[in-house]
Amino acid sequence: MVFSNILFIYLFLPLCLGLYYIANKKTYRNLILIIFSLFFYAWGEPVWVCLLIGSSLLDYLNGLFIGKFKGRKIAVLGVVSSVVINLGVLAAFKYSGFIIENINMLAGTSFAVPQFDLPIGISFYTFQTISYTIDVYRGEVKPQKNFLDFLLFVSLFFQLVAGPIVRYKTIAEEIDSRKVTLSEFSGGLTRFIYGLAKKVIIANCVGELATSSLGFSDKPNSVFSAWFGVIMFSLQIYYDFSGYSDMAIGLGSMFGFHFLENFNYPYISKSATEFWRRWHISLGTFFRDYVYIPMGGNRKHQILNLAVVWFLTGLWHGASWNFILWGCYFGALIVIEKLFLGKILEKIPAVFSHLYLIFVAIIGWAMFYFTDLSYFASCIRAMFGAGNIALVDELTKSQLLNNLYVIIIALILSAPVYKAIKNYTDKPKSEFAAAFYGFVRTLFSAVLLIISSVLLVGQTYNPFLYYRF
Repeated sequence: MVFSNILFIYLFLPLCLGLYYIANKKTYRNLILIIFSLFFYAWGEPVWVCLLIGSSLLDYLNGLFIGKFKGRKIAVLGVVSSVVINLGVLAAFKYSGFIIENINMLAGTSFAVPQFDLPIGISFYTFQTISYTIDVYRGEVKPQKNFLDFLLFVSLFFQLVAGPIVRYKTIAEEIDSRKVTLSEFSGGLTRFIYGLAKKVIIANCVGELATSSLGFSDKPNSVFSAWFGVIMFSLQIYYDFSGYSDMAIGLGSMFGFHFLENFNYPYISKSATEFWRRWHISLGTFFRDYVYIPMGGNRKHQILNLAVVWFLTGLWHGASWNFILWGCYFGALIVIEKLFLGKILEKIPAVFSHLYLIFVAIIGWAMFYFTDLSYFASCIRAMFGAGNIALVDELTKSQLLNNLYVIIIALILSAPVYKAIKNYTDKPKSEFAAAFYGFVRTLFSAVLLIISSVLLVGQTYNPFLYYRF
């Protein structure tokens, strides 16, 4: 099940909220959330619930083991067990086919390539449980002694299938005790609706345009078509993923959980380094805290550390060479910026450093889009006019004009326009202004919900890009 689904919005969520708030004890509320979360996860692939529970049990026991032998060398075995088994399971399901295919290609062997359906959300929840055991070992959190409470942390349907990657220490206290004010619930509902609108109204629209332009069999229709398709995909992946993060954060607020932000207007950045401080923040901070800093961070072997982190960042996104090259591409940009380019970008007018980031990000998203690198090469050649290709084609021009209003809205909202409006309306100068702003926000949210619902009923194109990660 996904959030952008009529069944979820008008049946699953209201039923869960109703039972949750009828229950008046923490134990009952946690149990209700666990049941609904497991049902949510099992909706598409029931068999993988066993894997989710097994992974939770493993790291619950590892946490207890580390806590029991705290301060002794043997405690590290709990961390080793967590890392090796979780990454082993992740590798088996996500990377085994890729590894064997490349062995067959390089060595001329013919090993059978296993065909696994990737368990939804496995890249997210394995990282969450690994971070838990490491934090327990470091003494940053106490081991959770109640298995059901730990299972709640792992299985919360708000963030289970698409993140953000929530660390145990972020919500440890709220698992045991949480309260929801009317203001927080209202804010969470509004955040959920805005995230839903980002996904359904914007991401789905620009996604169809991207698929139309980039779904070529030989080469794009024109230079304009190639650029248009990649730019539309750049908008799609931002609004798709950030929309789901908004919905997850909003749902968390409605149930008393406070998740950290996962996006901070990345397209306003002026360097690749800044971009990755604003994009998928939970993944970036995971690799920073559990890979980059333990390897030495900025203190020693910085270039090597960055290379490892960005190789892993690319690999995390998928078992395909285009993802690995995409990660290495951004890693190389960040290394170059640290060596000399960053100082130049700081000195030149901001508009040029911003254009630099937009350009390199678009090239990166083209690499990300095509799992077949030959198609990526065809797209890049077309983008720069190679191969006797037309400058503009009528189909893409008409698609641009027919969807111009959505594209303009998408471009405007990728900047912190909404944030500026919210900051202004959150500080009304009178009671009348406060009431007026509140009425407008409520009306606007209701309109967005109605539009999103109508589109969900009528749309056949409703993918979720990060499902496969």
